[in-house]
Amino acid sequence: MTTLLLAEDDRLLADALSAQLARAGFKVEHATNGAVAEYLLGRMPIDLAIVDIGLPLIDGLTVLRNARQARNPVPVIVLTALDSLEDRVAGLNAGADDYMTKPFDFPELEARVHALLRRLRPASRNPLHGRLSFDRDARRAAIGDEPLELSPREWSLLELLLTRRDSVVTKAQINAVWDQERADGTATAGNSIEVHIHRLRRKLEDSGVSIRTVRGLGYLLEDETPAP
Repeated sequence: MTTLLLAEDDRLLADALSAQLARAGFKVEHATNGAVAEYLLGRMPIDLAIVDIGLPLIDGLTVLRNARQARNPVPVIVLTALDSLEDRVAGLNAGADDYMTKPFDFPELEARVHALLRRLRPASRNPLHGRLSFDRDARRAAIGDEPLELSPREWSLLELLLTRRDSVVTKAQINAVWDQERADGTATAGNSIEVHIHRLRRKLEDSGVSIRTVRGLGYLLEDETPAP
């Protein structure tokens, strides 16, 4: 399930947006201030963030700048009542992928969320790296013409690594996904992260991609360099 971060301090608006986004099929993490937004962006596997500029504690533009300085590639839609050209330029220069002014209609916000996710994610049925193909909707993966048999934990690991393939995936982010799966009843507790990473590495042999351990940080999916 696609997870959205909604950073909005207006409780009535946040509650309404959270309910509408949930009905649209998204999982919503709500942050009432910029400090919570930064924490969630650093600890949770967020697919897209909707960030109000006028957040308390840490304003939305600072949250956005800090995320980009930390090389967090999460797509961000900025929400604000500020609609001048200078404000829009400031938001985009801070790293926003889209900019919406209040008031707005929810169908437009939902359409922009879907458009941004489509633009920044490769098609789920297309090869993503080397000989590896990944069909998120059908929950199928293959290396060339050979189906890849994955346990539920290995599937969620591969999906997370592919979704955030230009960034290091931390153990906290992996555990957050597994905790959510246990809460949804789609997975149970099992072996350690290291065990599942080891098993997934073996299954990805000859795929053209490998999982690199970034010491002290987490794991990174990267293309293998062909031997000369």
